[in-house]
Amino acid sequence: MSTTTVYVAAGSNVAPLANLRRALDVLDRHFAPLTVSRAYANAAVGFDGDDFINLVLGFQTRLTVQRVIERLHEAETACGRERLAPKWAPRTMDLDILLFGNTVCAEPALMLPRPDLLKRPYMLGPAAEIAPETVHPIERRTLGELWRDMQATQAAHAMRPVELAWMPARGDSA
Repeated sequence: MSTTTVYVAAGSNVAPLANLRRALDVLDRHFAPLTVSRAYANAAVGFDGDDFINLVLGFQTRLTVQRVIERLHEAETACGRERLAPKWAPRTMDLDILLFGNTVCAEPALMLPRPDLLKRPYMLGPAAEIAPETVHPIERRTLGELWRDMQATQAAHAMRPVELAWMPARGDSA
């Protein structure tokens, strides 16, 4: 079985730095080495709440998308995420697959690539930072090109870089 490159959005607005580090630790145990973007603070979207800190991580895997989702849920649970929490509410951890290789899926429970990737600067910007030459399987353009277009055509979405200070447990560089 060949490997698949996966990109995942990670965000939290409840003890966000600690929870992002905790989630990265869990995911690093399953998917090392991780490639991790810078972390960015931005306003909550869809509700009034504390700012979120978001980043995007990438990794290679031989697992199916369902098995990857199980690992993401494990990381969310380690951060105190309740599975039945309201959608537009504060989050200890939110992990969403943005791209799973070139997979295109339009099932109600699984949309790939994630439609929000092309709508949310806090997803597309960090994804383009770590994978600028990755081609979006529907748009057929690179993430870098899509990010440049988003920046040029949309009012600025304030994203402030934040120091995360996370290192893989084994000391590998991410």
